[in-house]
Amino acid sequence: MSLPKNATIAAKPFKISIPDLQLDDLWTLIRLSKLPPATYEGTKEEYGVTSKWMSEMKTYWENDFNWREHESEINKLPQYTAPVRSKDGKENTLHFIGIFSTFENAIPLVLLHGWPGSFVEFLDLIPILAASTSPHFHIIVPSLPGYAFSSAPPLESDFTLQDCAYLVNELMLGLGLKQYVAQGGDIGSFIAEALAVGYPECLGCHVNMLQIFSPPPNHPVSTLSLKEKAGVHRGQRFNTTGNAYALEHATRPSTIGHILSSSPLALLAWIGEKLRDWTDETPPIEKILEIVTLWWFTETMPRSIYAYRQIFIEETRNMDGIALTNTKFGYSNFPMELMPVPKVWVETLGEMVFFRDHDRGGHFAAMEVPELLADDVKEFVKILINRN
Repeated sequence: MSLPKNATIAAKPFKISIPDLQLDDLWTLIRLSKLPPATYEGTKEEYGVTSKWMSEMKTYWENDFNWREHESEINKLPQYTAPVRSKDGKENTLHFIGIFSTFENAIPLVLLHGWPGSFVEFLDLIPILAASTSPHFHIIVPSLPGYAFSSAPPLESDFTLQDCAYLVNELMLGLGLKQYVAQGGDIGSFIAEALAVGYPECLGCHVNMLQIFSPPPNHPVSTLSLKEKAGVHRGQRFNTTGNAYALEHATRPSTIGHILSSSPLALLAWIGEKLRDWTDETPPIEKILEIVTLWWFTETMPRSIYAYRQIFIEETRNMDGIALTNTKFGYSNFPMELMPVPKVWVETLGEMVFFRDHDRGGHFAAMEVPELLADDVKEFVKILINRN
């Protein structure tokens, strides 16, 4: 598939090809990495990944996992890298999957991952959307700056969600996609919101994560259904027992970046816990190791957590232009999301044109329930186009 004829950006085809030496180094590090001694806490899932899980994962990673098979499968999708200039004129490289429809009125759709995700979250969602005929789509799935094969944020200055949104918008315009729709989860939801609010080229956004920490006026928890109350309770529990990782990212990003870059088993424990705890059903072992191995080879961990101090630390919190006011948006509510949000709460955020409550699915909806998310995105886009 070729780039649109009116593209102005010099995108180059890209294939993943990790050098054999890096593969050998990884297997050596896995073999030599120690597991800790047995502890009481290591037998209880509520205290994190268990000793049994880590031991089984280490053995499988070392003896049975074949990165080349995953690399070959990912490379079946058309990938590119493109130079994109930031606001200050500095050049960045963005890696992306790009599938361009031959249909004249196809809708450009940018799919935005979060942490600890990557573009591979969307591998099962992409073919479903690419086969859609109502509507037809151009599909762009970028690796966010600092993730996978995109370049790192600058060393000499801070980098924000707004800076990230600017680069994504520049990528879309450079590809000749003058009007588009954004979809995102996790950190990708913030970027989708920033695009929809701050850039007229973005017609609206669909997200599968929202953060509402307190009940809006006139909608106390007592007025909610039992299912909605259960979702609110899940969010409260996450804030109590599940967000320590985010505070570490926000307050000591350099420290945790060094720690998790020093051992593949440390990275597996840190990311594997989230893939286990934030999903409706734990992903297959091959998928977990695909994600972690990609992160290891691309040194994503230390480069990817810049957003957390902006989101979680009051002194550095700058969410200007990242709020669902003055834009049309849609929301899909999955029961095992970190903080499921009741519809009446979502409606207070702005012009909600689509909402759907699901009975299954979690934080990584594109990976867990791609068929459900695809249906929601298609319906949202049809509503959005009819209203514009």
